[in-house]
Amino acid sequence: MNFNIKPLSAGLYFVATPIGAARDVTLRGLDILASADLIAAEDTRTARKLMEIHGVPLNGRKVVAFHDHSGETAVRRLLADIKGGKSVAYVSEAGTPLVADPGYELGVGAIAEGLHVVSAPGASAVLAALTVSGLPTDRFAFVGFLPNSAEQRKSEIAVLRDVPFTLVFYESPKRVGEMLSNLRDVLGGERRAVVCRELTKKFEEVTRGDLDKLADDFAGRQVKGEIVVLVGRSGAKAVSDDDVIAALKDAMQTMRVKDAATVVSGALGLPRRQVYQIALGLGDED
Repeated sequence: MNFNIKPLSAGLYFVATPIGAARDVTLRGLDILASADLIAAEDTRTARKLMEIHGVPLNGRKVVAFHDHSGETAVRRLLADIKGGKSVAYVSEAGTPLVADPGYELGVGAIAEGLHVVSAPGASAVLAALTVSGLPTDRFAFVGFLPNSAEQRKSEIAVLRDVPFTLVFYESPKRVGEMLSNLRDVLGGERRAVVCRELTKKFEEVTRGDLDKLADDFAGRQVKGEIVVLVGRSGAKAVSDDDVIAALKDAMQTMRVKDAATVVSGALGLPRRQVYQIALGLGDED
């Protein structure tokens, strides 16, 4: 393959890489990888393999590691290279840098120094999942990974209860069943949702349904691969005082009053202050 190899201006070039199918890389992305003075990568082996697949020559250029644990020293070193006149291409292991991937500190540092920052857009699991989900795409919120703790996870989901956007999450295959159960418990089983697994790869799978169905489908199931979970936007519904009290009593068996109020208010779509006052009353009764 012939590349448009030409000198790049000194700067930081964020290059999106495939999330599965190697041919999903863009021609411009390959041109930048072929032209940059230095390549920084979340995973140097993955970057080298991608370049090898597409015949991008290194010609003695370095491929250096830059990931979540690199620290400020690595940021300063790359910024010094750019200030010294070099073009630096940065690639995450898969997808678009900064989107639940490293690169943020590097980008912010380059901007603060007044350096040239360029995006070469391309593959993104978020956008790929939205495209095949069948859920509204006019407004969406990318949440990323939820907390590991089930209690913290439920609290964060509760905050998202009435966000009028399609919600997009990343999740570990080992935890997706528990996560779907949490989503159902907090948001309600009738909410439409989609689980995308291994997008663009050989064993791509898209499972659609409501949260009741998906939580049952994935309960105890052994799942492998990269997972994206999408949940449809909220809809208003009437809630009685008895519903609030019953939900609070159930939640307060395992949670503090404050946390129970947060989870229940989110699940039922009610103001947290209102639910908290009811919870305090129940606490006094006990």
